[in-house]
Amino acid sequence: MTEKLLQYIWQFQYYNTSELITTGGEALEILHPGTLNTNQGPDFLNAKIRCGNTVLAGSIEIHINSSEWQNHGHSKDKNYDNVILHAVWMNDRDLQKDFPTVELHSRISNLFLEKYESLMRAKYFIPCEELIHNADAFTVATWKERMLIERLQEKAAYAEMLLQKNNHHWEEVFWQMLAKNFGIKINSDAFEAIAASLPLNIIAKHKNQLHQLEALLMGQAGLLEKEFIDAYPIMLQKEYAFLKQKYSLAGIHFPVHFLRMRPANFPTLRLSQLASLIHLSNHLFSRIKETESLKEVEKMFDVAANDYWHYHYVFDEESAFKRKTFGKQMIQNILLNTVIPMLYAYGWYNNNEALKSKALSWAEQTAPEKNNITAGFAKLGVENRSGYDSQALIQLKNNYCNKIRCLECAIGNNILKKK
Repeated sequence: MTEKLLQYIWQFQYYNTSELITTGGEALEILHPGTLNTNQGPDFLNAKIRCGNTVLAGSIEIHINSSEWQNHGHSKDKNYDNVILHAVWMNDRDLQKDFPTVELHSRISNLFLEKYESLMRAKYFIPCEELIHNADAFTVATWKERMLIERLQEKAAYAEMLLQKNNHHWEEVFWQMLAKNFGIKINSDAFEAIAASLPLNIIAKHKNQLHQLEALLMGQAGLLEKEFIDAYPIMLQKEYAFLKQKYSLAGIHFPVHFLRMRPANFPTLRLSQLASLIHLSNHLFSRIKETESLKEVEKMFDVAANDYWHYHYVFDEESAFKRKTFGKQMIQNILLNTVIPMLYAYGWYNNNEALKSKALSWAEQTAPEKNNITAGFAKLGVENRSGYDSQALIQLKNNYCNKIRCLECAIGNNILKKK
């Protein structure tokens, strides 16, 4: 037994509440268990009990052993002056206080405790792997919705942080988050730093010159610092040298990586595609906000790298011809990790429920992601029908299952309370 588990049991009244008796022999009825206090002071506030014929209102303190009241120095703490009940696992010491004590260890189901213990010790993909099939479908569905919104809220908070750095310029924030997305996971920080080093007022001046955009991006990434053979990188090198001096550009402090990466995700290709997107777009985030159809948004990202890259993955090394387009999977990735979160963030920040609803609707329309997390849940029979499901499952796995936060998870709650 842990104090956190005992708090959970008390909060949801997962014990036998019939014919309660205090350690002093008085009849006890819990009229309201109180609300969990996450700040300093007693564990539960605004509770109400009936002890004998007296109704009391105040706070309730939870401990494993009653002796912990003195061990923790609560008698000398004014925050505990309003305590009306001491709920403990074991009454190992008679405190002789003005408030009653109730002992719970004989009133808690052994099956409940065994389930909890199995969750805490599980070494599976998720702690409830052997029990999740018992969870109600409605609980799973509603918790998925909660997980998706929680994930979007986290990204909205990150967008708000960037907003403060960029003088509340939403297009600038979108540009940096989009670039971060293009870096995939391994180069995300480097790509975001590149975008931050090239504000939109500079980018806009060269929007109509694709090779200049590419020179700026490749140069800031540190990819133009060697001697080249091909005419194209030599030209980019010269362009960047001029533009770097013109705008007094400072390099970034993040290296870009090629190792352990599919050639289609090489930073050279992703930066070239990003340059092409800028070249063909105009006020991209504003257009996305005004667009109702997700299909129309997908078309905005239907671009390819310039001709040089159809024959290359890196500079000076020719390869067989392949048109370097985004591909459906990359477009879906951009929608789920940049477009939809940014749309939700804008709606959240500006109290625009219509945009928040549109973001959720678009998430339902995207294709499901295929990764180790979604595959793991699929083996357990948990549906992954859309990007909505995928993002929710990623949030659930990373923020709850991996941290064994079963007591804070609606699915874990549903499993634990079932007989």
